[in-house]
Amino acid sequence: MDEYTRECLVSHAAFRIRSEDVKNVLREVMVQKGTPEYLRSDNGSEFIAKHLRAWLSEMEVAPMYIAPGSPWENGFAESFNGTMANELLNREIFDTLYEARVLLSHWVREYHTIRTHSALGYRPPAPEAHLWAA
Repeated sequence: MDEYTRECLVSHAAFRIRSEDVKNVLREVMVQKGTPEYLRSDNGSEFIAKHLRAWLSEMEVAPMYIAPGSPWENGFAESFNGTMANELLNREIFDTLYEARVLLSHWVREYHTIRTHSALGYRPPAPEAHLWAA
């Protein structure tokens, strides 16, 4: 998620997400959006793995880990995750991984284009992302 535009840069549904998955998703985002200066994350094993940290170093991306037990340091992402849980995950029973991916994709599209965000002056992220790119 982009800290400034609140744009969800990628959505990835899986039964389990490993550090290699994180690396592949980040690589995809970097091809589309460019390489960030830093990557803020929690201390989940998928983010602190040695090979992921080494790859981030090669890509000249500084990892910025929040302090353990301090989710408020990553408030925008925590807010996104909570919103997704309330509006999608807690309301659906997914019969297949494919169904989860399709519904997640639809939810993210609505999040970007319809749902307003107080941090963005009650505008959706899609117009903000366009303004930052200009």
